[in-house]
Amino acid sequence: MSDLPRAVVISGPTGVGKSAVALRLAELLPVEIISVDSAQVYQGLDVGSAKPDRQTRSALRHHLIDIRDAAQSYSAGEFVTDAGRLIREISERGHVPLLVGGTMLYFRALFGGLAAMPTANAAVRQQVDQRATQFGWPALHAELAKIDPVAASRIHPNDPQRIQRALEVHTLSGRTITELQTAARAPAVADFLRIALLPNSRAALHEQIRLRLDAMLAAGFLQEVRALKARGDLTDRSNSIRAVGYQQLWQHLDGRYGWDETLQRVLAATRQLAKRQLTWINHDRAWRCIDADDAAERQRLVCEHVRKFCSARA
Repeated sequence: MSDLPRAVVISGPTGVGKSAVALRLAELLPVEIISVDSAQVYQGLDVGSAKPDRQTRSALRHHLIDIRDAAQSYSAGEFVTDAGRLIREISERGHVPLLVGGTMLYFRALFGGLAAMPTANAAVRQQVDQRATQFGWPALHAELAKIDPVAASRIHPNDPQRIQRALEVHTLSGRTITELQTAARAPAVADFLRIALLPNSRAALHEQIRLRLDAMLAAGFLQEVRALKARGDLTDRSNSIRAVGYQQLWQHLDGRYGWDETLQRVLAATRQLAKRQLTWINHDRAWRCIDADDAAERQRLVCEHVRKFCSARA
């Protein structure tokens, strides 16, 4: 039997209801939540990241929220270090570490390890950007497909950040990003129960995403982005502002898109994110997938799995 601490993971596509399930678990078990969200680490990114409010965080201990200024960076490697430390500390307090979120890069690094990637190179990135300006990102995506078809299959043709990074890695290392990621291995930090919440249908998920955006806008999402822009030290290429929704609203404030087009761009980017999250989950059999017809049944099934997992050593 493993001597590793036990930890529970709740993931799934954006908008599927991960936070609600986590809060239900907190009513039944002594959990502490570790956020697995690359936007929630940043101060000032509250509404658009669906960050839990102060009242919720005062009632239930959350970790890895508001740990960076929006002008700073936070890497998957830093997440792995922080999450491993927190899992140990939470377990030593007699509580259950509950990792909740949908940043799949963080999960990939935690479960499978980080590849020894070359560091960012400004000159190479500038060359890639210049070619993108001349030929367009879909053309560079087609170039990537010839070099690394596996990476191209999981990167959208209109995802400049990931296309740029994959081409940069190949230029600097002479190896594809897929080769380097496959070679990575990570020491186990916990015995994980990995639960993925799946939508009833794609149409239902898209409707939930639309309703969530409406709620965020009503709660002041645009005003939040306007305040971040007013700081003067951020751009739409800053790591924090690259988050889905933030970048599109920022570009609207720059005058690049009208309001109706901006809303469609936010929805499209969010749906693309959800599709990538589902693809990653579906390709990994370690996830215990739950796609119950309603929220109450989903919560019941999750609680049942978690109780069995946590009581197995009792």
